[in-house]
Amino acid sequence: MTFVQLIECRTSRLDEMNRLLDTWVERTGGRRAATHALVGKDRSDGAHIVEMVEFASYEEAMRASNLPETDDVFRGLVALCDELPVLTDLEVVRDERFAGPAVRRFFAALTAAGELPPLNDLIDEDCHSHDPVNAQDTIGLDAIRREYRMWRDAFDSAFTVEDVLVQDDRACARWRWDAVHRGEFLGIAPTGRRVTMTGTTLFRRGARGTFAELWWQRDQLGLMQQLGELEG
Repeated sequence: MTFVQLIECRTSRLDEMNRLLDTWVERTGGRRAATHALVGKDRSDGAHIVEMVEFASYEEAMRASNLPETDDVFRGLVALCDELPVLTDLEVVRDERFAGPAVRRFFAALTAAGELPPLNDLIDEDCHSHDPVNAQDTIGLDAIRREYRMWRDAFDSAFTVEDVLVQDDRACARWRWDAVHRGEFLGIAPTGRRVTMTGTTLFRRGARGTFAELWWQRDQLGLMQQLGELEG
């Protein structure tokens, strides 16, 4: 289970503290075992500093705590603080990264039965969609919706989202698309063939929390081969 160590202290020497933490990372190298570290400053009290360090487990955290470099750095931290730092050990019982569920809802919406959902709660009105297959970017929710309808009119399909990775305001999905060619597609008459395609999509969340930018990479060459338009 994920484990987080919360370190609270008071100091007016934040720059020196940051340099100390950099030294800790350099000296411990890959032995530190932390997966994520975040330092925050209280907006209403600039001397109140909080560091959150995430580990894969309590055992990994204890292993890092027992390193001689960790003990040295903690003594340096105490010297920089106005009072003794307060440590809180937390077992993580809930961890939500909100972009991940939104990405999965997006792919489910694209191939949902019936009329294409409005998508307003997922995509910005002025979203930019980048696709190397298209000569120009697709800009705006209405234009993006028209492009999705073209695919829906041509194929009965479903996405399988294999992986979603989230970092800051971006998320990346690796997916597989399975479909049956039921309607005209790029001038190709319906073939009834079962086809599949793999790809990745990178999402950037905007200020409203919806997706403001999309980058598509997919094996459209393989799709055209399966439709009989190119030699294998």
